[in-house]
Amino acid sequence: MTNNRKDDHIRHALAYQSPYNSFDDVELIHCSLPDYDLAEIDLSTHFAGHDFAYPFYINAMTGGSEKARIINEKLAQIAETCGILLVTGSYSAALNNPSDASFKLKKENSDLLLATNIGLDKPYQAGLQALEALQPIFLQVHVNVMQELLMPEGERQFSHWKNHLAEYVKNIPVPIVLKEVGFGMDVKTIQQAYDLGIKTVDISGRGGTSFAYIENQRSQRRHYLDQWGQSTVQALLNAHDLSDKVELLASGGIRHPLDMIKALVLGAKGVGLSRPILELVETKDVAEVIEIIQQWQDDLKRIMCALNCRTIEDLKTVNYLLYGKLASANPN
Repeated sequence: MTNNRKDDHIRHALAYQSPYNSFDDVELIHCSLPDYDLAEIDLSTHFAGHDFAYPFYINAMTGGSEKARIINEKLAQIAETCGILLVTGSYSAALNNPSDASFKLKKENSDLLLATNIGLDKPYQAGLQALEALQPIFLQVHVNVMQELLMPEGERQFSHWKNHLAEYVKNIPVPIVLKEVGFGMDVKTIQQAYDLGIKTVDISGRGGTSFAYIENQRSQRRHYLDQWGQSTVQALLNAHDLSDKVELLASGGIRHPLDMIKALVLGAKGVGLSRPILELVETKDVAEVIEIIQQWQDDLKRIMCALNCRTIEDLKTVNYLLYGKLASANPN
């Protein structure tokens, strides 16, 4: 990975506007006589072996360049102040350069909740290097088949990925989250991951940052694949029957607290945001971003109160309507 490619990803991610967001086709049913006061609403959740005060987190974005270092330092300040989890970008960028400053976040932010990320093309020994360097509370292992296929310098061998995943489960001493990168994780993959010992997956669907679009912008080819994959809501609906045995995390196209709540209603234990946070740190100073995120935390409570839900678990009982593409694909 070159620094230029990492910076290209940031530039194209900020420029991209998804033509469809599945959360716009979900309507939640309002409660006119709630049972709870606003002060009673509890936003805490649990996944990947940890309790979290808030059900959303800053998802993996970038690393491996000077621009990435500046962004990650801002993200760490924001996450620590707001009491939310930060997942770093792929540690693959630092494997050949352990002194990479874009990943040196924990020492300067002692109270930071930190996790990190690595690609499943890397063997578990690379994951151990990431653990030693960053001491994360869990390790995200990402799968990005279409992105790799579209990158001229991308991976072309995938048959060993399942074996790699089994080795991660066996040899990594912290919880593992298997993460898609915006193409939507299908039920078969979730079941296979569960059979290999994975307990938490981030279904990361289409609707937010498109790595197909990003790579096609770099190559100026194959734009007919820009919208590859399943939408985030459709991936959550498909995975509903697995939610009792696998912890579902949702990312991809989540823009604000209402989208977060919709994802939680559909069975997610937590919600990851990338593009909206990246746009905030690129256009506002850190203090302004902190104020916005703290407002989001307050707004989550307001929405839950209006849905008559005291806890995140209660959100699973909320009724909803589907419109547009989702209604056509899910007629019942």
